[in-house]
Amino acid sequence: MIDSTSLQRLQSVARPKTPSALSNALVFGWRAVLKFKHVPEQLFDLVMTPIMFTLLFTFVFGGALAGSPGEYLQFFLPGILVQTVVFNAVYSGMGLSTDLGKGLFDRFRSLPIWSLSPFAGLMVGDILRHLIAASIILTIGLILGYRPEAGILGVLAAFAMLIAIGFGMGWVFIVLGLLIRTPTTVMTLGFTFLFPLVFASNIMVDPGTMPDWLRAIVEVNPVSLMTTALRGLMAGGATLGQVVLALIAPVALTAILAPTTLWLYLRR
Repeated sequence: MIDSTSLQRLQSVARPKTPSALSNALVFGWRAVLKFKHVPEQLFDLVMTPIMFTLLFTFVFGGALAGSPGEYLQFFLPGILVQTVVFNAVYSGMGLSTDLGKGLFDRFRSLPIWSLSPFAGLMVGDILRHLIAASIILTIGLILGYRPEAGILGVLAAFAMLIAIGFGMGWVFIVLGLLIRTPTTVMTLGFTFLFPLVFASNIMVDPGTMPDWLRAIVEVNPVSLMTTALRGLMAGGATLGQVVLALIAPVALTAILAPTTLWLYLRR
């Protein structure tokens, strides 16, 4: 039995402070980082596709499309960075679908935490994936002869934009992860949506040679707007208008789909 003195001591202990939303998000972000530690082969899958795209398009198509592989690389590398980030965003939905299937999010929902903190953790993992993949692609590009004319500041600005793009695109696949039961189906639907969006853009070719109807579509494609802004940032010729146009889609997706994600999560 507990005597009165012990009871008084227990009652005098201050209740721990409720963790802040930022603290919750950082804890789940650390969980995402630990996934890379325990499953490092994830990174192999994330970076091999963009590496193959960079090498194949530069050396197989570069001469035909731009006169030389070196000239084409200057045009192509910023686009492949955008493509890498957009494709990598699919893994948010796949990871979420996997965790939901294991029942982890049922446990998270019972905890006294900020409702969106598990998703914030997924986003931290996304940002880490984007930075790792983009750094590897840029390093390969530098080895092959790519030179960012805006220097280190242009590269840092471009990487900041890549993070914003990946953050906005990630919400699309988090919603899919909440709606679809299997990670494989999330991946299939995700790439079915992304392939026409990515390849009907100015990532690989200048749309000036396309039919008028297709060029009109390509020029307003959000991926094209992102690629144009990134090329400008890395080359030193980006305008404020290009940057704003590139950020419209990520900002709109975040504003619309973040509340939708919370609603779907609580509804489950």
